Amino acid sequence: MKDFKNIGIVGAGSMGIGIAQIASTSGCKVFLYDQNVEIAQSSLNKLKKILERLIEKKRINSNKRDEILSNIKIVSSLNDLSVSNLIIEAIIENLNIKKDLFSKLETIVHKECIIASNTSSLSITNLASSLKNPSNFIGIHFFNPAPLMPLVEIIPALQTNINLLDSIRNLLLSWNKFPVIAKDTPGFIVNRIARPFYSEALRIYDEQIADFATIDFAMKEVGGFKMGPFELMDFIGNDVNYAVTESVFKSFYYDPKYKPSLTQKQYANAGWLGRKTNKGYYDYNSSSKNVPSKDVTLLNLIFERILVMLINDAVDAFYLGIASKEDIDLAITKGVNYPKGLIAWGEEKTFSWVEKKMDELYENYKEDRYRCSPLVRKWGNLIK
Repeated sequence: MKDFKNIGIVGAGSMGIGIAQIASTSGCKVFLYDQNVEIAQSSLNKLKKILERLIEKKRINSNKRDEILSNIKIVSSLNDLSVSNLIIEAIIENLNIKKDLFSKLETIVHKECIIASNTSSLSITNLASSLKNPSNFIGIHFFNPAPLMPLVEIIPALQTNINLLDSIRNLLLSWNKFPVIAKDTPGFIVNRIARPFYSEALRIYDEQIADFATIDFAMKEVGGFKMGPFELMDFIGNDVNYAVTESVFKSFYYDPKYKPSLTQKQYANAGWLGRKTNKGYYDYNSSSKNVPSKDVTLLNLIFERILVMLINDAVDAFYLGIASKEDIDLAITKGVNYPKGLIAWGEEKTFSWVEKKMDELYENYKEDRYRCSPLVRKWGNLIK
């Protein structure tokens, strides 16, 4: 494994300071840069409070707190990152701004330094093109909050030296993370495969089959999910979730499978963003509770319709070489906390069942959104 003792981080927002905490906890020296030094200092002060709470909960002791903090140094210039073995960028999701940053960093660091982006939506291959030597560029996508979320997606660009994958994977394992390797396609693994959890729930609502509370109840009560899709969208923020959906839709050349919902767009436009505005699909200022339907037939219909869309997309991702079966299921259980891996769930339900359900949806709607994956058909036919 490459020597990653010195870690540079560009961007000191919640993601940047979160990654800094992970690296410093594992004994790395972290050089934290933000063009606004006050933001970096504020984030470090918030980290100090977090560490105090961890001491109160007896998860760390005061010596570990002091070690974590001593390993993080705020720097005021990109030039101060020159000693880094790995630099992780965690700034605004803007292609041109990121490419400009990477071009500058390449002139500062030594030739063996790895430059990585934490982007959740931009092409790693496109970002790598900003470098004269793109072979040392890679995507390392943490999930927010980074210290708590166990999954990290590793995304090589077309130009990335393939030998780099093992080094980054081993580093992340040493940081107590669960790394998965994803092909550089829109949404990578999680943000691609998880789309039906939201989009099909919205479609069911738009068709007036069930209200928000009933759909959420079905996924929790029947499916064993910890949060329903509307609860989760309210938690994430409707503006953020809609933006990701729209980005994936456009990036896949307007494939109807990823078509956004007008309902979500209207909620976002209205400023009903969820918990952060106290109003989204649910009103968090109200003491009254939304009462879901307890109709067993309806609840099973909702759960199976969303589940089959998720399984179909997971199998299709494997069919298209996005990731291995193992990494797809690991990403889903560790990245979005689903009760089971989707391909494993498909095996349990049988792929002939998945094929039948997908074909029923297609026959009903005649929309390409409901096309069955060729691999689902192949696997389904193996046991017929």
